[in-house]
This record gives sequence, structure tokens and C-alpha cells, in this order.
Amino acid sequence: MSSIAFRNARLIDPASGLDAKGGLLVEDGTIKDAGPHLAGSGEAAEIVDCKGLVLAPGLIDARVFTGEPGTEYRETLASASQAAAAGGVTTMVVMPNTDPVIDEPSLVDFIKRRAGATAVVNVAPMAALTKGLRGETMTEIGLLQEAGAVAFTDGDRTIANARVLRRALAYANSFSALIVGHAEDPDLSDGASATEGEFAMRLGLPAAPSAAEAIIVERDIRLVEMTGARYHFGQISTRASLDIIADAKQRGLPVTCGVSAHHLALNELDVGSYYTFRKVKPPLRSEADRAAMVEGVASGIIDIIVSSHDPQGADTKRQPYAAAAFGAVGLETLLPVALGLVHDGRATLSHVLATLTTMPAKIFGLAGGTLAKGTPADLVLIDPDAPFTVNADALSSLARNTPFEGRNFHGRAVATYVGGVRVFER
Repeated sequence: MSSIAFRNARLIDPASGLDAKGGLLVEDGTIKDAGPHLAGSGEAAEIVDCKGLVLAPGLIDARVFTGEPGTEYRETLASASQAAAAGGVTTMVVMPNTDPVIDEPSLVDFIKRRAGATAVVNVAPMAALTKGLRGETMTEIGLLQEAGAVAFTDGDRTIANARVLRRALAYANSFSALIVGHAEDPDLSDGASATEGEFAMRLGLPAAPSAAEAIIVERDIRLVEMTGARYHFGQISTRASLDIIADAKQRGLPVTCGVSAHHLALNELDVGSYYTFRKVKPPLRSEADRAAMVEGVASGIIDIIVSSHDPQGADTKRQPYAAAAFGAVGLETLLPVALGLVHDGRATLSHVLATLTTMPAKIFGLAGGTLAKGTPADLVLIDPDAPFTVNADALSSLARNTPFEGRNFHGRAVATYVGGVRVFER
């Protein structure tokens, strides 16, 4: 029997509201006990002195793109898991946008087996909602769910055909399956690489109006109203979208949403002189929209914060801005960006951690996200005040396209445990 006793920690468990000095005991990969009564007691094979740092449930990142299978030069499940561990993430929810697309039960099984053999953190696969991500024919949701898919999505593609989406939502509802959507009108945003406005015009960039997002958010919520299906917007980025979702929640619709770390910390001006590492999808928005995203997290309308980790090779990023690929790596900067809301006084540490642990676990039906007895010992030890500067060359990801190169942050993961096993230590 293996056991670990964490002592002298600031325990934060958003699921129970716990925020107190204490300790935590792990036996055989599960949490045996936690609380103030274990602050300096308990016998175990290994003793970890937390030195007053925060001990919290391991983070769950609900939007991670990898290159496996098909484009492993961008990112493998193994390398993504190393980056996740370094960022305090103990569970990655991976997208089906691979080659081949994860649209068959055998491919879901492949992801699970491959992750089990090579990844150091938990990997939960999402499956495609439509065959080949083409938005035409829905996949076999029941069989994919049986194979282990936690949700269904076309990733960073919007299903343009409302009839196809309506049928998929109705079918998914019969399995109580979660649908994850991307909100960006494909016609309005076709060929665009920036948000329409004065800044994009000055740079001469092809741009799309921010309303391209809200139009799809409104449409999809109407379809949810018709079908009753559970629906999660993978990421939103505008105040208009936030207001529509707030209204839907007030009406009791089963709708949730996320926001990416880069849409919390950056705005359209950060593109600067065509800095392609900050070309993301949807594009960076106005400062007013960025502030609205922070407000949405603080108010609880936005349920989760995601990294939207999307590694790209140097050959696809070091091109003219309009031709460069979309995407940014973010597994290792997810926590520091989120902690920025705490340091700015916009949200409490417990609330921010809830968006990274308890809420994604609840939405996607995952184990973890809590320090409750009997749950997996997926833990992160956090120094919320540790200063550091992002250095792309020091990242664990195979790709280096971070939008935060040279940026100063306070707070990061010190150690990460998955099933009671230490998979990272700074």
C-alpha cells in the first residue's frame, strides 16, 4: 500500500467550499482524507511539506488540440501531457480534429489506449459530431459514447446547416450526450484573420465582424430550446455572446460556455506588427470584449476557462499574417493567466480554481475536480505569487507558438500528481 501525506498546505476545494490550512492523505491513488485536522499529523510512506502553498484538485483543461494521430510533428499525446503536467493540468479533454478525424469508435479507443501508454496525465477524448468534420452527416453518437467519448464536437468548425445540427442535438439528447459547439458564422468569417474594426483596417488585414459569433450563439440556443439537448460553447469572446448566454441560463436552458485564456489576457491591439503567434480562432477582440470576458468569469456566466491549446509548426506560423495558421499553445500558461484575475481583484482564488476544476468535471462528467474522500488523487501544488517570465524555449510542448512570449506572470504550478503519482515537480 502506497501512501502520501501532504502537510502544512492551504487546502482549496471549490466543490465543497473548503479553503483552510490543513493536510491531505493519499492511499493507493485515491484521497483518503483531507482537512484542517491533518495539518501536521498522519503517518505515510512519503511526507510532502507544502510550506503553506495551495493544494488544490488537478486542473481540467477542456479544449486541447493535439497532432496525434496524423501530424505528430506538431504535438503528440505524450508531449501534450508533459506540457499539461508542467501547467498543473491533470486531465486533458482532447479534440477530434486529427488525421484521421476521431469519428469512429475504434479511433476513440485508439486515443484512450495511446494515451494510457504514453501520456502522464488523464486524457478524455471528444468525438466528432459529424463525419469527417464536414457538417453533413452526424456520427454514431451512441457507439462513440460507449467507446469512451465524453462529448461531441466539430472542434473549431461551425456546423453551418441548422437542419443537420438540429437532428444531431435531438439524437444526442436521447443519450444525454453533451454537444460542444464552435460559434463563428462560416460565411461571415470566411478568409478573415482579424476582428473587423479600425485596427484591422489600419493593418490591412481581412476581417470579420464580431457579430459572426453572436449570430451562431443565438441560432444554437434556439436549437437547444427546440431539442432540450445539453450544449456547451467551447469558447466565446464577445459581450454580445455573453449577454445571449446569460439570458439563456436565466430561462433555464441547459447551456454552458468557456473562454480561452488568451481571450482573457489579450486584445486585438496585441497583434502589434503582425505577430502571428497571436493569430487565434476566433480572433482577438476589442478591449471592451476582453473586459467582458473577465466580467463573465467573475460573475459565473462563463463556466470554465480553457487553454485552447493548438500547437502549430514554425513553417505555418512564420508567414504573412493573413496566410499564417490559427492557433496558440497554452497548457503551461492556462493557470498563470487565470490567476491574473485573482491578482487584479476580479475574482477569488477559489472561484477561479472552480472554473478550472469543479465546473469542467461537472460539465463533462469526469472524475476529479475535488478533494473529496474516495476520489482520484489528481492534485496540483500551486505557488500563487511566484513571479516568472514566459520563455518559449523552456516550454514542454513540441510547438513554440505561445502568444505570451516574454510576458511576466505571478503564480504557477510547483508540483502535479496524477493518481497519487508525482508527474511534475518544478
